[in-house]
Amino acid sequence: MSMQNHILAAMRELFEQWDNQLSTLSEAQITAPLEPSDWSIQDVTAHLMVWLQRSIARSEAARLGLEPDYPDWPVEQDPDAEGGAEPVNAWIYATYHNRPWDEVHPAWRTGFLRLLESAGQISERDLLDGDRYAWLEGWSLAQELIASYDHHREHLDAVQTWLREHGQEV
Repeated sequence: MSMQNHILAAMRELFEQWDNQLSTLSEAQITAPLEPSDWSIQDVTAHLMVWLQRSIARSEAARLGLEPDYPDWPVEQDPDAEGGAEPVNAWIYATYHNRPWDEVHPAWRTGFLRLLESAGQISERDLLDGDRYAWLEGWSLAQELIASYDHHREHLDAVQTWLREHGQEV
């Protein structure tokens, strides 16, 4: 199996785990705060959905041979800089906390599938080459995909741990 196929297969498997987990939850479980945090599973899903937009922008740019068209987030700090994620995460929470689940969930789902489709259309050579895209500043697009995988894995593990600790089915 090629490295590209391996990465995409792992991402598809994680997508299915997320999607399956979300499909088992009631609206009350989805919107309940994951104490001690104020964030709910819906907030976590919105958080992932919004961060996926940067990964999609990069993948689409690579596929089309363009510069990334990043989402227009109303934060002044570079999201990729040290500490830059915190203002973005605060903005995501404030913006999406009260959005309906039937808006957040399909947007996350569509975004994840779009990233998989786009990344699958990039040659493995281009995906793995850390010098291929100057706007990635030495990182490869494969590393971008792995970072997105790790981000989703981290949050899925945290959600499932919380559910287990609170006597809910995982």
